[in-house]
Amino acid sequence: MRGKSTRQTGMRARIAAAAARIMAEDGIDDFALAKRKAARRLGANDAQALPANDEIEAELRAYRSLYQAEEHTLRVAELRSIALDAMRALERFNPYLTGPVLTGIAGRYADIDVQLFPESAKEVELHLLDRNIAYTTHEGRRYSGDRAHAVSVLELTWQGARLRLSVFDPRDERIALKTSQAGRVMDRAGIAELGALIRDARGQA
Repeated sequence: MRGKSTRQTGMRARIAAAAARIMAEDGIDDFALAKRKAARRLGANDAQALPANDEIEAELRAYRSLYQAEEHTLRVAELRSIALDAMRALERFNPYLTGPVLTGIAGRYADIDVQLFPESAKEVELHLLDRNIAYTTHEGRRYSGDRAHAVSVLELTWQGARLRLSVFDPRDERIALKTSQAGRVMDRAGIAELGALIRDARGQA
């Protein structure tokens, strides 16, 4: 049993490192997709050997720090600046940045994920239509505890970047939300917090 456990631990580490390389080099931000690709490349067929997202994220940060430090820093700064501009334009809907752009692991082609908490989802659509901003819409799910929340997701282009707006009930603003039932709580930042994050990053540059 100990030998099997050691092999699984070694395979988890190899998959985590391979998934991180895939995300960094191919611009993928989907952990599950990168994990599956890495497992196939390594011939892993034991589900217990698959690493958690946190393990891949740690490898991804290390990889980018070593091989993509300047390029990645500039791209994250650019995406955060675009996000701040979009959030200011959507300020009446209580916007929060979340996802890879906020956490700093966004790839070259990352979407900007913003949560909105308007009184009505239709208000957001009317706001975009009034400004002749084209968008597509579909339904998504977010979770708090064991409860699933159906959300309207609007996708559009803002300053050349893909912007994904998840539109929640205003009562959901006070609860901790996750992307999956088993996932971790999503970090998020409002306009003031994002502005401070950008200023701090510039000060460290």
